Amino acid sequence: MTDRLKQLEERRAEARLGGGADRIAKQHAKGKLTARERIDLLLDEGSFEEMGMFVRHQSHDFSLEKTRPYGDGVVTGYGTIKGRTVYVFSQDFTVFGGSLGQAHAQKIVRLMKLAMDNGAPVIGLNDSGGARIQEGVVSLGGYADIFLLNTLASGVVPQISAILGPCAGGAVYSPAITDFVYMVRNTSFMFVTGPDVVKTVTHEDVSFEDLGGAETHATKSGVAHMACDSDAECLLRIRELFDFIPQNCEDPPPAGRSDDPVDRRIPELDHVVPENPNKPYDMRDVIRRIVDDGRFYEIHAEYAENLLVGFAHIGRRSVGIVANNPAVLAGVLDVNSSIKGARFVRFCDAFNIPLVVFEDVPGFMPGTDQEWRGIIRHGAKLLYAFSEATVPKITVITRKAYGGAYDVMNSKHILADVNLAWPSAEIAVMGPKGAVEIIYRRTIDQAEDPEATENRIIEEYKEKFANPYVAAEYGYIDDIIIPSNTRVRLVRALDMLRHKVATLPRKKHGNIPL
Repeated sequence: MTDRLKQLEERRAEARLGGGADRIAKQHAKGKLTARERIDLLLDEGSFEEMGMFVRHQSHDFSLEKTRPYGDGVVTGYGTIKGRTVYVFSQDFTVFGGSLGQAHAQKIVRLMKLAMDNGAPVIGLNDSGGARIQEGVVSLGGYADIFLLNTLASGVVPQISAILGPCAGGAVYSPAITDFVYMVRNTSFMFVTGPDVVKTVTHEDVSFEDLGGAETHATKSGVAHMACDSDAECLLRIRELFDFIPQNCEDPPPAGRSDDPVDRRIPELDHVVPENPNKPYDMRDVIRRIVDDGRFYEIHAEYAENLLVGFAHIGRRSVGIVANNPAVLAGVLDVNSSIKGARFVRFCDAFNIPLVVFEDVPGFMPGTDQEWRGIIRHGAKLLYAFSEATVPKITVITRKAYGGAYDVMNSKHILADVNLAWPSAEIAVMGPKGAVEIIYRRTIDQAEDPEATENRIIEEYKEKFANPYVAAEYGYIDDIIIPSNTRVRLVRALDMLRHKVATLPRKKHGNIPL
């Protein structure tokens, strides 16, 4: 027995070494951690239980039978984050460049099935050269098996992807299906085709970083929800996410542990909205003053910044926040912000996270660029997402709520539960000047002093519509509140809605305008 135990430990040591000391050193030289180091940093200390350590590929083509490392280039297993069970796979670039073959894929698929059966999140740490060419079609089949599991698990358990190295070709579609994608600047890349192919086909000369680096995907494409400066920061940010999201679609989100008083008033909010309706302010300042301990875990912070989305606790209840940001493009809704908001709303609804909306929106972005890119279709995604959501939904209108954007931003008409407004709220079809120029054009043109007449009519329009009272008369606004009491009112509303039950009409599924 002693010999067998010794043999077991020797094999374990071989498996843990991955591709060997030299390749581990090369990994470190690139500023990257190894697959196992990443797992150790991500999970609670000593909690990881590995599965499939001794799996090996069964291929014989291209002399692969001569190289059969344990684990086949991916470490899989389960552990805990802040005491909660999670399943994790971590691709090992030191073994076959982390390439995916049949055995590699089967390990990931088994792990994902376990996660679904047991209702726990899946975290994928991606660092791979792509499909293992030597294994041919079975490697492609392996990717398809993973894609299917990603799709089936969507909305059942949270799926999080960290891109910690290359991720190219078909490999990119698995992270794209998952709920959140984290990337690392200068060391991680995602693209369907690399720079060399791009140059051959389109004659564009582009670097890896510009084509598919973290900054590109965090600011331009929106593929990455967060760009980090190192593997360590990326993994720690993922750990933070678990303060807000539940284990699965049946569980409630985790409660916060703050001592921030639920009845805390915020006098600064009484003066945060400028008197000049065209002057910007940063909605982040409003959010951070209201949420517990000022902690706002923002998602997609560098993408479509005219709309803010992220998680927080309000009165120790986890919430998803969607907010127009007047500091960027006046908070207008455009193609990118609509897509960003819709995706986030649907995640929150899938996982029982109440939605809190802060609204200051002048409308949808005009112009040929937006129309040709499909602002109608993409704007409809956000409308669809809010309309479909059955979680508690609360809206606070801080200033502008104009046109169709008023309807889209979680209005009473699309089944918001509680709609509040500050006295500074302006709810109308459009802004005063634009409305007056359309309605009273002939009157102004025929006046002795057109400018004075226009200014007088604008003031009359403001008196009638640039306030929340008309909407309140119709019951579209539940209450007009003192801004400094916003936190208190939100805490009470969330408490009132904690047992909300709402169902959608019976159907296979809707057809969101993709």
